[in-house]
Amino acid sequence: MTTNRIAFQGESGAYSHEACRNARPEMEPLPCATFEDVIEAVRSEKADLAMLPVENSTYGRVADIHHLLPESGLHIIDEAFVRVHISLLAVPGATLADVRQAMSHTVLLGQCRGFMRKHDIRAVTGADTAGSAKEVASRGDTSLAALAAPLAGEIYGLNRLADQIEDRQNNTTRFLIMSRQPDFSRRGDQMLTSFVFRVRNIPAALYKAMGGFATNGVNMTKLESYMVDGVFTATQFYADIEGHPEDPAVKLALEELRYFTSSLDLLGVYPADPLREAQRQG
Repeated sequence: MTTNRIAFQGESGAYSHEACRNARPEMEPLPCATFEDVIEAVRSEKADLAMLPVENSTYGRVADIHHLLPESGLHIIDEAFVRVHISLLAVPGATLADVRQAMSHTVLLGQCRGFMRKHDIRAVTGADTAGSAKEVASRGDTSLAALAAPLAGEIYGLNRLADQIEDRQNNTTRFLIMSRQPDFSRRGDQMLTSFVFRVRNIPAALYKAMGGFATNGVNMTKLESYMVDGVFTATQFYADIEGHPEDPAVKLALEELRYFTSSLDLLGVYPADPLREAQRQG
C-alpha cells in the first residue's frame, strides 16, 4: 500500500514541512503532533515516509530523537539539509515600524537577537514557529509579528516584512528521511551508513571497537552516546560513517566493530546531501 504522503512533526509551514517540500516535492506532506506520531503514521501506512530532524548546526542534536530511531522499526533512506532562513511575518497592512512584539519558538527567538534589538522588538515565546504564524494570523494585530519560515507566511496569509534576519547565515538543520523498507542500493558517489551499537563489558572496549575505522581509513562523521532505559550503566552509541557497507574498508571496519560489541543494528544506508560536501569545502 502506498499513500504518496510524507509525515513530519509540527504545523503546516514548519521547517520540517519545508524539508518535505524540498526533498520530496511530489509527495503530500502530512503534519503530525509529535515525533512518535510521525513514526506511527509510517508504521500504520498512513504515510510512506517520515521526515525527522536530528541535528542543527547551531543548537546540536534534537532532544530524544536518537532514542526513537532504533525502536522505530523504520530505516533511513536519505538525508536532507535545510538552511534555516527566518522571516518576520505580519498581517496584511502592518509595517516594520508597527511591530512591537515577535512570536516564535524559543530556539528561533534566540537566533534573531541582533535584528530584534535593532528594531526594538520584544520576544514572545510561542509553541512552535508555524504555530506562532498561525496565531499571529488569527489575532489580526499589526503590532504582533511571527518569526518563521517564508512558507508559513504563504500558508497563513501573512506578509514578509523582512527576510533572512537570522544572526548566523550558515544555520542548517539536518533531517533524516525514513521508510518501512530499507534501501541498501548505491545512489551516488558519496554514501553514508548509520548504525547503533553497544560495546561488550571489557576494558577499553570502545577504544578497540573504534580502532577498525582508523586502521581501515573510514571517516566517522558522528559518534554520540546516550543512556538506555534510564540506567547509567547501559550506554548505546549512534554513529554515522562515510561509505557503503559493501566497500572493502567499511566491511572490514564493521567486522572488527562486531567483535567488540554486544549488539549492532544498521539504521540505514543513503546518499549524502549535496550541501554536506559544499559545507565541507567552505
